[in-house]
Amino acid sequence: MAESMADAAGREAAAAVGVGLKAELSLFDSITIVAGSMIGSAIFIVSADIARHVGSPAALLAVWIAAGLMTIAGALAYGELAAMMPQAGGQYVYLREAYGGMVAFLFGWTLLLVIQTGTIAAVAVAFARFGAVLWPALGGPMWIGWQGVGLDPERAGAIAVIALLTLVNLRGLNMGRAVQNFFTSAKVLSLAMIILLGCILAPNHRAVEINFIHGFFGAGAWSGGFLAAFGAAMVGSLFAADAWATVTFTAAEIRDPRRDLPRALLFGTGLVILLYVLTNVAYLCQLPALVTPGAVAAMGADALRRHVFELGIAGAEHDRVAAAAMQIVWGGAGGVITAVLVMVSGFGCANGLILTGARVLYAMAHDGVFFAAAGRLNRARVPAAALKLQAVWAALLTLSGTYSELLDYVIFAQLIFYVITVGAVFVMRVRRPVAPRPYRAWGYPWLPAAYIAAALALMADLLVVKPRYTWGGLLIVVSGIPVYAYLHRRALRSGAQERASPRTAE
Repeated sequence: MAESMADAAGREAAAAVGVGLKAELSLFDSITIVAGSMIGSAIFIVSADIARHVGSPAALLAVWIAAGLMTIAGALAYGELAAMMPQAGGQYVYLREAYGGMVAFLFGWTLLLVIQTGTIAAVAVAFARFGAVLWPALGGPMWIGWQGVGLDPERAGAIAVIALLTLVNLRGLNMGRAVQNFFTSAKVLSLAMIILLGCILAPNHRAVEINFIHGFFGAGAWSGGFLAAFGAAMVGSLFAADAWATVTFTAAEIRDPRRDLPRALLFGTGLVILLYVLTNVAYLCQLPALVTPGAVAAMGADALRRHVFELGIAGAEHDRVAAAAMQIVWGGAGGVITAVLVMVSGFGCANGLILTGARVLYAMAHDGVFFAAAGRLNRARVPAAALKLQAVWAALLTLSGTYSELLDYVIFAQLIFYVITVGAVFVMRVRRPVAPRPYRAWGYPWLPAAYIAAALALMADLLVVKPRYTWGGLLIVVSGIPVYAYLHRRALRSGAQERASPRTAE
């Protein structure tokens, strides 16, 4: 009975969530949130690790294509839930309505603890790290700290980025979306430039010969433990393609969410995946996939280009694949140009994550399972306290020096929430068969089921290949269970006291 009362209270709260939020986001704005939150620094880096895992150009592209197909299949399924329940908090709301308050809280808890804030921290640090190419002072020594925890110029730069973008979003939705639209457009054009240069205007014919004519499938790369290695390699591509669901958090601020949310999910993810695959083709048109000592006959006398070419994608220094590819095109200037591109990309990505993440805390506060202040809006009608709390925790993660490891831990947890959210499409078809569905998941039930099966297979592979990170991700999730139990009991007691207070007065 208590649980049903709590569910009813949650539904009433859900109806109220978004009342004060301004519905100003267009379809274009929504697409830029999807694409801008997805494109961060990973596309410029993770191909090196993928190449080391799978060992051939064909497998490198296959990893990105597989991750892309999974992402688009997930987005198509989310579209049904988004059109059916266009409320602030998005995925949090879908989980609450399908499975109850605890599952939804665990998602919000993990999102706050590391998924959203850890990604914000990582992207902000990447911005500062590449900024050191332009401003060497950002690469200076630690100011104060111990055992890797502390403050240095790089982390100070990252905190400044987080603070600046939080201030921008505190001034209202129009400011946040203007920044998002500009920087998303800029980084889409940046990736388009890499593709155009790498594939059409200035391809490296020696790399094309090595990757696409003589060694496309690699030597023995598809035997033995290839499937396990393929699954491990997909962690990087899935992380690069992550954060597409954050647009659902802003559902109450979209002008026509029932129509535009499914479209934004499809168009945004489709655009990014196309860019990612073509960007990797561009890398392969400039660099061999693997280290190739001595295979530089056609590289001329330029020592930098010869060195970068020999290292290939798998051996790119500090895994900076995009910088290596652009150095083949422009020589020494390529590193500077790539640094600017990564900074533009990271800035826009951090803005999208900051804008959207606070809306989940806002929805949780309206359900009575988070600080009440997070559910209040400022004069600009944005959740100010939620934005500030998110910024403070993200800044602390930059100081910890462990945020990148936490992101590895959370990949498995993120897959769990993706699986159960896609599963919510099946649950809601049974629980609410006649509910209005302006959009129905394309390919239902086969495509959502295929997504779940693929994600479960990948999770099983990660349990074997990367047990440290998978079990760590589970611990982050389950750590929210006692917190929810306490907050849930407190909410029930508070509700009981409110119902009893009139009788006490009499």
